[in-house]
Amino acid sequence: MNNIMQSFDVLLVDDNPADTDLTAEVLARHGCRGNIHAVRDGVEAIAFLRAQGKYSGENTPQLVILDLNMPRKDGRAVPAEVKRDPQLRKIPIIVFTTSQSPRDIIRSYELGANCYVNKPGNLPEFVSAVTEFGNFWFRRAHLPHRSHEPYQ
Repeated sequence: MNNIMQSFDVLLVDDNPADTDLTAEVLARHGCRGNIHAVRDGVEAIAFLRAQGKYSGENTPQLVILDLNMPRKDGRAVPAEVKRDPQLRKIPIIVFTTSQSPRDIIRSYELGANCYVNKPGNLPEFVSAVTEFGNFWFRRAHLPHRSHEPYQ
């Protein structure tokens, strides 16, 4: 296994600060080098991804970790909007949520999510889930880099 992780920008989209903090801590502890940004809803996520408003000047992340149930614009709306945008559609989206609804799972993939992971309710399993998807996405998968040209 390649134990060297490249530096990536990650966007965590979750209205629960405890989940966001724990996810960021686990990713950082397991070698995710780079910037881990957090926003609390889909409206902020889209603004961040497009570097609008208070997020102007931010780098486009190479990975989005997204909860489904949030205020204003929930996580069901974000993948569809991201995948329609030629500048953003290459960004992988991990849905990380407590929902185990088959409808949410199917709909997330239909809207463009690249991965759907249930958010466990206890600490050891939560840490394990984040560690596992972090290892996959940062050590095994090839993520788009900021230097790559968008595909035409």
